[in-house]
Amino acid sequence: MLNIFKKTAQNISSIMGKKTKNISKDELENILIEADIQYDIVDSMLEHLPETISKNQLEVALDRFFRGESYYDKATLKPIKTKPLVELIIGVNGAGKTTTIAKLAKMYKSKGKKVLLGAGDTFRAAASEQLKLWSEKIGVGIISAQNGADPSALAYDSIQAAIARDMDNVIIDTAGRLHNQTNLKNELIKISRTCAKALGEKDFRKILILDGTQGSSALSQAKIFHETLQVDGVIITKLDGTSKGGAILSILYELKLPIMFLGMGEKEDDLIPFDEKAYIQSILESIFE
Repeated sequence: MLNIFKKTAQNISSIMGKKTKNISKDELENILIEADIQYDIVDSMLEHLPETISKNQLEVALDRFFRGESYYDKATLKPIKTKPLVELIIGVNGAGKTTTIAKLAKMYKSKGKKVLLGAGDTFRAAASEQLKLWSEKIGVGIISAQNGADPSALAYDSIQAAIARDMDNVIIDTAGRLHNQTNLKNELIKISRTCAKALGEKDFRKILILDGTQGSSALSQAKIFHETLQVDGVIITKLDGTSKGGAILSILYELKLPIMFLGMGEKEDDLIPFDEKAYIQSILESIFE
C-alpha cells in the first residue's frame, strides 16, 4: 500500500526538503493542499490542532477524519446477499473501467466464484473487443451484443444468463461518454432500472471508477454519477503513476462513499483493497522523522 502512494510521498518530501519532528500549521496546510486535498478539508482537519503539530497529533486528526467522529459517519460498503451479485461499473471513458472489470473478475475467480461479464459499452466496438480478450485470458464467460445495440437489453440478458447458469458474480460494463451529457445520464438510469427488474427488484451494486491521476478534478464527474445513480462504492485507478493521492480524502469527504479498491498497473492482479491505516502512515512518514 505504501508503494502505491510513493509519488504522493515523494511530492510531499520534495516540498518538505527534509523530514521534521514537528511542523508548523501553515507549512502543513501548504503540503496537504499540494497533495491535492481540498482547502476546506485541510482547514477542518487542522482547525483544532496547535500552531506546531507533532506526528501523533496529525495521526489523531487523520484517524478522526476516517472514523467520521467530526465530519460524517464512516462510509462502508453495504453487504449484498443476492445471488448472483451484480455489479454495474460506471465512469468516464479512459478511467480504466474495462481493465478494472478484468481485475475484479480475476479476483472473484481466484476465490472460487463463477463469474460472467456483460459487455455493456455497446457504443465503442473497441470496449467490447477488449473485454472479450480479457474474458478469454482470465477464463470467464461474457455476454456481448452488436455495436450500437441497446445496453439495457444487454444488461438484462447478462443477468438472465447468469441466473440460468448459476453464476456467483456478474460484472457489467457501461458506456462512459462525457459525464455531463443528459442522454448518458438517462441511459444509465434505464440500465440500472433494468438490472433491478432482471433481479426481481433485489439489491445490486453500482461501482464508480475514478482516474487517480485526475486528482480532485475527478470529483465533478463523481458527483454527477452519484446524483444520477446513487453509487455504492468507488475504485480509484492509476494511483501508481500520480502524486495526487491526497484526492482520496476529497472523495471521501465530498461523496461519503467507501473506497473499495485501488488500481495500480495494467495487469489483472493489480487491484488492492484500500487500507486507510496504510494510507495515513504514508502521509505521516513523508513528513515526520
